[in-house]
Amino acid sequence: MPPAGRPPLSATDLPTLGRPSAPPRKPTDNRPRDLIAGRIVRGGSGPCYGLVDENDREYALHGPDAGELPIGAFVTLRVAPRTDGVDCGPGIPLRIVTG
Repeated sequence: MPPAGRPPLSATDLPTLGRPSAPPRKPTDNRPRDLIAGRIVRGGSGPCYGLVDENDREYALHGPDAGELPIGAFVTLRVAPRTDGVDCGPGIPLRIVTG
């Protein structure tokens, strides 16, 4: 038996959702700005790496403590702006904070 004030559910009709009263207050797909994910295109034992994300943006990453990142590996990395003068090749220069 349905709760008071609600019609019983139909075995043949799908329930429908009402129209939202307003757009969401916050974006529903928020991602931390300091995380990037993608495939390693220049890898090895470092300290320089290359990563291409799902939007085909290329990153030039510097991470002396990142360890081995093999070419083709899909990784998610916490990054920060680079303040050193190291040139790690083509792409947006960032520093690897954690792997």
